[in-house]
Amino acid sequence: MKVLVDVCVVPMGVGLSVSPYVAECQNIFEAAGLEHQMHGYGTNVEGEWDDVMAAIKQCHEKLHELGAVRIGSTLRVGTRTDREQSMQDKIDSVTAKMGGG
Repeated sequence: MKVLVDVCVVPMGVGLSVSPYVAECQNIFEAAGLEHQMHGYGTNVEGEWDDVMAAIKQCHEKLHELGAVRIGSTLRVGTRTDREQSMQDKIDSVTAKMGGG
């Protein structure tokens, strides 16, 4: 099953900047071959359910390995059965309705 996930992984107790940890997760999504798009407070990831969830698990494992004792993540998960829809499809649909496409 295809899934679109908005994920925000937050390592705790690692100081003010979490960008090195965010970069690690981006590398994991990239290595997994998943379509992903980082934004200001998380990352949209799309792909097969098991692949996406496995990559998120890898993020937790890697950040723990890097010294984050505690990690909190929020996920918004979307699936549909009537057709396949990518992140870009969703953006294009809204842009067209705004008169920009």
